[in-house]
Amino acid sequence: MSSIPHFLNPANAAIAAAIAMPLLLLLYFLKLRRREQDVSSTLLWRKAIQDLQVNAPFQRLRRNLLLLLQLLLLALLCLALARPVSNYKPGAGKFTVILIDRSASMSVVEADYSNRTRLEEAKRRANELVDSMTRQDMATVIAFDDSAENVQTFTADAVRLRQAINSIKQTDRRTALKLAYLLASAQATFPEAQLRANQVPDVFLYSDGRVTDGNELSLKGNLHYDHVGTAKLNNIGVVALSAKRNYERPDEVEIFARLANFGSEPVEADVQLFVDDHERATAAGPDACYLYPESWNDDERQAELAKNKRPPKDSIEFPKIIITQAAVVRLEQMHKEGDALAADDSASVIVPQPKTLSVLFVSEGNFFLNRALESLDLKHPDSMRPEEYESKKPSAYDVILFDRYKPTYLPPAGNLVYIGVVPDNLKMHAVRTMEGAPPTDSNPPVLDKDLTILDWKRDHPILRGLQLGKVYIGESYKLRVPLEDEVLIEGTQGPLVVLERQEHLNYLVIAFDVQQSNWPLKPSFPHFMYSMLQYLAIGSDMDVRESYPPGSTPRIPRSQLLNVDPNLQEIRMTGPMGEKRLKIPETGDFVLPALDKVGVYTLDPPIPRFEKIAVNLLDLNESNLQPADAPGSIDGKGDAMEGGNKKRLELWWWIVACAALPLLMIEWWVYTRRVHL
Repeated sequence: MSSIPHFLNPANAAIAAAIAMPLLLLLYFLKLRRREQDVSSTLLWRKAIQDLQVNAPFQRLRRNLLLLLQLLLLALLCLALARPVSNYKPGAGKFTVILIDRSASMSVVEADYSNRTRLEEAKRRANELVDSMTRQDMATVIAFDDSAENVQTFTADAVRLRQAINSIKQTDRRTALKLAYLLASAQATFPEAQLRANQVPDVFLYSDGRVTDGNELSLKGNLHYDHVGTAKLNNIGVVALSAKRNYERPDEVEIFARLANFGSEPVEADVQLFVDDHERATAAGPDACYLYPESWNDDERQAELAKNKRPPKDSIEFPKIIITQAAVVRLEQMHKEGDALAADDSASVIVPQPKTLSVLFVSEGNFFLNRALESLDLKHPDSMRPEEYESKKPSAYDVILFDRYKPTYLPPAGNLVYIGVVPDNLKMHAVRTMEGAPPTDSNPPVLDKDLTILDWKRDHPILRGLQLGKVYIGESYKLRVPLEDEVLIEGTQGPLVVLERQEHLNYLVIAFDVQQSNWPLKPSFPHFMYSMLQYLAIGSDMDVRESYPPGSTPRIPRSQLLNVDPNLQEIRMTGPMGEKRLKIPETGDFVLPALDKVGVYTLDPPIPRFEKIAVNLLDLNESNLQPADAPGSIDGKGDAMEGGNKKRLELWWWIVACAALPLLMIEWWVYTRRVHL
């Protein structure tokens, strides 16, 4: 179905017609200059007399077929110069892949779509595409956000295709196309008829195009991008949120957030802070955020500053919020008028109850480690000698540290730290003088001498913010580390600190005696000890619980499930996605299903570190609701459809090929035959 044609260059065509057509008429008015010649009779010169009459200036034009044809030809050429175009709706091809975006930005309600969401509009257009299929055509349906799901494999059944399209549910996840394109390319190889015809499929993409991986896309197929959404929407989003306990006063929590304005005008946005749904603080008036549009350049920002004398303020800080127990902290921007996306209006963090760790230190005596543990203000910094530990067999500790001692007894679950010794029951092991032979006095482990720290995992919670570049070590065990273990600190001759996880126990091995290094004299050492103990006992950041992006699947170690109840078989999860009862596998860790909606999820019974789980969008790209002109670069051929499921058809070459050229041939024939009306 085609729309009414319109013109892209009407002004150019009008100028050309205003010049060319008067010039053509003027040529027919011009009088030819002829040489006078005496003749004996004019009987045979009547034709010449007629020519003289025709070329006489200001003489009335006679009916002339040649002039009529030439004027018509000029009119057609000027019409082609105006570039007439028509938008038409392409139908489905013989093999069609339908890609439908279900990410957070597709939840926006559009007034231009009769108050439907972008996803609902995409479904409507996809159903129209299915209606255009013939009985021989086949199609497949793929829903995507930052993942991709094949909702319906290739089929010619229009009913099943419509059911698949209508079954696609909205998520709050980010948008990425790479997996969707890979799945589309894989699905395109299934139909045998297509393989026999060696024909690439038509890929119809229904999305607002706000993808994060536009430069990584590759597609085998003819892409038809049908962008969904308008560019007139405003949105203010929370794009960053962090919380941190005060080390000296653990009941004080500092909250920091950043907001962004994706509208076209500056906006003042009040911000409210809630603790367990009770309002605790507000930033309004002069303390509120004043947000310049993200689309503004430096010149526009400077002009606004000179005009209103109010600098932008996109961040907010609440420095002293007293939280004495576990709580859900939610920050919300309150400028809701004209705000199109609700998923980024708030963000939450889970603040655990202030906890002082229970730690057991097993050693014959170590001055530096004793001083470090004393400085951390731990709840139970108990110490035992190795023989006392073996006789009591303790297990009620968050972390047990073994200093240069390999125990024979191990608790059934927990966190163990080995310092200056490498146990024999791990996948990693100390390299020995004779590899493969049993460890004996005649087969001692290999020791590397005079080491320095070469590199460390700066983004790991244990090592975050530490500087370890000038730590010197006298000697260290040479470690053989499997790929599944995590090397935290690397020395000049091999791994120095390694984390290994087993089914019920976590092991951290420090392969050198800290007394044979200058590390205890560095400020980073007590910081490392505290971060290490917090990480092993709590399992994530030492300040607050980790928040997750939409679509995450948090993994709960089996050791934590056993600590709650060794016979636990089911967990009840409640939150924005409703209530779900989840079966616990008999072996291995427990993985939660994808958390596709923003908000707070609660587990029952509560699992340490996972009592509550916060899911936040916090994404600049997804909060920007302006549709993209193209969803990134592609390898396959394709086009962008305009006006909602339509693409442009240029008509000028049809005018030239089907009208102007045949008319030119007729004009040439008339001219050579000198035909007159």
